[in-house]
Amino acid sequence: MTELEKGPTGRRRGRGARERILGAAQQLFREQGINRTGMDQLCAAAEVSKRTAYQHFTGKDELVAEYLRRFDPSVLSGVFDRTDLTPRERLLAAFDIPATTPLCPYIGAAVELHDPLHPASQYARDYKKAVAARLADAAREAGAADPEQLGEQLALLLDGAAARTRVLNADAFPTAAAIAAVLIDSAIPAGDDRRPAEASS
Repeated sequence: MTELEKGPTGRRRGRGARERILGAAQQLFREQGINRTGMDQLCAAAEVSKRTAYQHFTGKDELVAEYLRRFDPSVLSGVFDRTDLTPRERLLAAFDIPATTPLCPYIGAAVELHDPLHPASQYARDYKKAVAARLADAAREAGAADPEQLGEQLALLLDGAAARTRVLNADAFPTAAAIAAVLIDSAIPAGDDRRPAEASS
């Protein structure tokens, strides 16, 4: 098979086939779930043959794992890497999530797969631990007495808000943000909301 072999609709596959497969996976997995999405449907959406799909991925399990691995490799960099916010503000910004944001793909995958040994389940665990660690880092910068505990509390609150929003089809993040503010205020001494390094220089 050559690089330029045509797919089922005559479109040249080339090097973009892998990205089209992943793009189709992201859309279909989020719209209808992992278990309800078959390889035939994925191939049709990506405009590739099944043979090409299996050249890039050994099977659906590997595709699901890669979908999760690439979803947010920076772990909420849009929140935690902001230098214009204090550490406390970054903690609260983690809850500033639009109501239209779909359920966290890591939660969705873990619920659907039911297999702790699946590579996607491992990515989901690693990602959730990474989120808690980044929250703990920000809590530490903010002066929290027990940053790991606060990080775990806020991570649990984020996941709970995401799941409740999905189940009730109603935005639970404003309530979660209010609870987070109480937890943060209890964990960080008053007046210890440290400014970003560049703002204090």
